Amino acid sequence: MLTPDQFLGFLLAAVLVTISPGPDNLMVLGTGMSRGRASGIAFGLGCALGCLSHTALAVIGVGALIAASPTAFTALKICGGLYLLWLGYGALRSGGGARVDSAVQSERSLGALFMKGVIANAINPKVVLFFLSFLPQFVAPARGEAAWQMASLGVVFTVQAALLFGLLGYFAGSVGQWINRRPRAGQWLDRLAGTIFVALGLRLMVTR
Repeated sequence: MLTPDQFLGFLLAAVLVTISPGPDNLMVLGTGMSRGRASGIAFGLGCALGCLSHTALAVIGVGALIAASPTAFTALKICGGLYLLWLGYGALRSGGGARVDSAVQSERSLGALFMKGVIANAINPKVVLFFLSFLPQFVAPARGEAAWQMASLGVVFTVQAALLFGLLGYFAGSVGQWINRRPRAGQWLDRLAGTIFVALGLRLMVTR
């Protein structure tokens, strides 16, 4: 089981990552604005569910690495920390300017939009790399059951993403228009997420 500190720390970071302007949430907003609430929710839930595939890969790969060599796991965490520092640096330097494209898509059923969201997220190599870097930062190998910890973290990420993406889809019109009227809003969201990334990376540099 996750400790309260693990759960709350990870949940805060996950929420900030999810709401920071990026391809997934901007596509959810665009779909909701152009196709309506139901379509936005369907696509958003698909994107969230796609995170489970990345969780499975992380659990299998990192679990095997821990079993094979704790030293190798430490090296992975350090590489992941450096990657998060790089992401944080880029987010802190963001100039904002996020904009929601509400162009009308070709006709799709809700099921097709859901599957499109699943596939779009599942095949994104940047998301794979992010999960491999992000999840291990919250694993405590000394507590044992590292694979279970990773799986639990991945489920937490998926659930909060489903909730937030669902809300984004439902309120797509209002949220999308608000972002388009305030192009610098994305800059502040990026800075929040960037601060979290940098804090995680720095924490890794001083703890083992």
